[in-house]
Amino acid sequence: MASISREANGRRVIQFTGGDGKRRSIRLGKVSQRAAETVKVHIERLVTASVTGYGVEDETARWVAGLDDVLRARVAAVGLVPKRESVTIGCFLDELIAGRSDVKATTRITYDNVRRNLVDCFGPGKGVRSFTEGDADAFRLWQTTNEKLADNTVRRRTGIARQFFKTAMRRGMILVNPFEGLSASVRENRRRFRFVTLEEVERILDACPDAEWRLLFALCRFGGLRCPSEVLRLTWVDVDWERSRITVSSPKTEHHPDEHARTIPLFPELLPRLREVFEAAEPGVTHVITRYRSGNQNLRTQFNRIVRRAGLEPWPKPFQNLRSSRETELAETWPIHVVCTWIRKLPGGGEQALPTNHGRALRPGRRSRPDQGGAKSGAAGARIGGNGDERARGETRKTPGKAIQFSDVRFRSNWRTGRYRTRTYDLTGVIRAL
Repeated sequence: MASISREANGRRVIQFTGGDGKRRSIRLGKVSQRAAETVKVHIERLVTASVTGYGVEDETARWVAGLDDVLRARVAAVGLVPKRESVTIGCFLDELIAGRSDVKATTRITYDNVRRNLVDCFGPGKGVRSFTEGDADAFRLWQTTNEKLADNTVRRRTGIARQFFKTAMRRGMILVNPFEGLSASVRENRRRFRFVTLEEVERILDACPDAEWRLLFALCRFGGLRCPSEVLRLTWVDVDWERSRITVSSPKTEHHPDEHARTIPLFPELLPRLREVFEAAEPGVTHVITRYRSGNQNLRTQFNRIVRRAGLEPWPKPFQNLRSSRETELAETWPIHVVCTWIRKLPGGGEQALPTNHGRALRPGRRSRPDQGGAKSGAAGARIGGNGDERARGETRKTPGKAIQFSDVRFRSNWRTGRYRTRTYDLTGVIRAL
């Protein structure tokens, strides 16, 4: 059994007999009698565990995990608990990042950036256990004042730092995550959104240097593909000419269940560009885009040059705004759950958020075509449609016992020039049919 003694200067000491029969002491300093009694109970449990070989109770284990470095060192000095290794932030992050073999190379670069920021702000020798909520606030301010990072970048890196310290909690290195109270959600910045009009599209197409650049631009603007990840992954096997659909492999979402790929319609705006590149492709070529696959190709810089050559001013997030422009066009014509399936927006992503309805199921055939009947396309090109006031053909009003039918969307096209414009028509029949 342990006992509590009080020295002349008011400091309290816990004395106990270990398994080897020797008398040992743990100095607590100036603490209350109640606090000393609490420590005495945990010390007795630790002594019992060391003698019998059984594990300590959960309450005592949590008490040991929460000890500060000073008292933990005194308890470890008498052999009741192992010595705590002092882990620095630099060593901890190096080990953590090196062990994350499950992340992509781009994610690893982001981790390295956050690691560099933390080390530059606090120094590589700062202990992980010494981080406080005040340090977390200081780190967030340091990114803004010293690194001159944008607000969303600060939020994103703060969230990653919170993930790092959450791992430290799981390993028992800390009890409280100092970054837990900081907001890390990325905010929408509408000043960086820009709708690319069809008139601007025509000017940019004319300024493109070759057929592959015209196709790359069309895939982003009319197909809604991410660039460069999805565009450069596209192969000719993914293009189903007969069924008028394209299978898009998505590296960004492949770690989500059933999100490794999506199917989009072979939109009439894409058809002439795809045929132009296909007819000029060498036999045996696998990928659709071949000339701009090198790692040293900066597609954004080249695209901004093309935009200036077209007499336009480059806009922020060039490829993402092409994608969101197509999303806006489709959302004006099609139900939002259909658009979400074609564009494949995931909740919580960094892209412009769509209204909810991600979970709605699609009718058979809706996933692969922009209409129930399908956008028919033969060797001569896409079918030419009527004007914007024309209603969907074959539409019937909903009556008991009768199915609702409507034909495919009408497109206005010019095969010779390669200019395609999707016309908006009365949605009453389509919405009723859905």
